[in-house]
Amino acid sequence: MARILIVGASGTIGTAVTALLTPGNDIVRVAMNEGDETVDLAAKASIEGLFNRVGKVDAIVCVAGESRFASLDQASDEDFAVSIASKLMGQVNLVRIGSRHVADWGSITLTSGLLAREPWPGTVPTAMVNAALHGFVRAAALDIGNSFRLNVVSPVFVTESARAMGMPTAGTMTATDTARVYRAGVEGTMTGQVLDVREFGALFQ
Repeated sequence: MARILIVGASGTIGTAVTALLTPGNDIVRVAMNEGDETVDLAAKASIEGLFNRVGKVDAIVCVAGESRFASLDQASDEDFAVSIASKLMGQVNLVRIGSRHVADWGSITLTSGLLAREPWPGTVPTAMVNAALHGFVRAAALDIGNSFRLNVVSPVFVTESARAMGMPTAGTMTATDTARVYRAGVEGTMTGQVLDVREFGALFQ
């Protein structure tokens, strides 16, 4: 039985990831305001407090982090600051701090997004931090060596969210299918990889 910390466990993808990983494992559910534990990813001290309370884990999965949509000419300093502090540095600090608490040969799996590779107009802050996470994971994995595995999942828009918003579902992926890629990150052998759900998801069809 592995002890797995899931940050963002109450979200649409996080709920599906939790459901897939729960059988046979000890899951620590973490969110901003609910769960077994709470954390504010934008505050390094909050992340440190989380691990001081939780202690050692075998794997960490992060399906959380706020980032904002805005065009280059409309994005405010706050839009960039929030995106960097939460989704980018929040996950970077989760690795920096969590690396001292994850078991040998364990894993940390982060979340970026489609916009890193295929940006849309009006998405500059989010596209920027997603791409930065790819660079961070690839570079950090070289420094980590074999102590633990580090990967980042790049999801597409989730089908359930699209339906709830009355949007077309073409090109989306269900939360359960998306969660299977996170499970591969936890249970697989890869490291330093960007796990594009469209590529990895095809393996589970």
